[in-house]
Amino acid sequence: MAPGTESLAFLPYLAGERTPHNDPEATGAFVGLTLRHDRGALVRAVLEGVAFAMRDALDLVGSGALGRVSGGGGRSDLWLRIVASVLEVPLERTATDEGAAFGAAVLGGVAAGVWEAVAAAVRPTGTPVEPVTEWVQPYREAIDRFRTLYPALHLAAREPDNEEQLA
Repeated sequence: MAPGTESLAFLPYLAGERTPHNDPEATGAFVGLTLRHDRGALVRAVLEGVAFAMRDALDLVGSGALGRVSGGGGRSDLWLRIVASVLEVPLERTATDEGAAFGAAVLGGVAAGVWEAVAAAVRPTGTPVEPVTEWVQPYREAIDRFRTLYPALHLAAREPDNEEQLA
């Protein structure tokens, strides 16, 4: 399946957003939804929207040469190919299935001197998932569109209703 879903986009701000918008009132949205979009298109738009939000965060902190993944999302080859292509970095699965709790324990262990560095505590498994070359450029273009949606929807959500203006 090619990247994109016929201009369907998803903003994944279901619990507000902290990075990069710092807006706890931000809301999620599907934009560009039409009758031709099926369940698969909605799922693909969600996966891509979350990956674009991850790219926004990565661009703030600087890119790395390799990403590591764990937890449930790490089991999906499609998800990892999408994320690797959007982030433009290879991804390695870790030997643990635990996500946030394991990461917190590793950081605590590094701080306590159990491990010298995060890399010493995290064992990769298998071959890294590389970005899909044919997807990188379409995702670069799609993320530019994605980044225009939050400001547009943010403004629209905060404008007073027409009825209030007429009263």
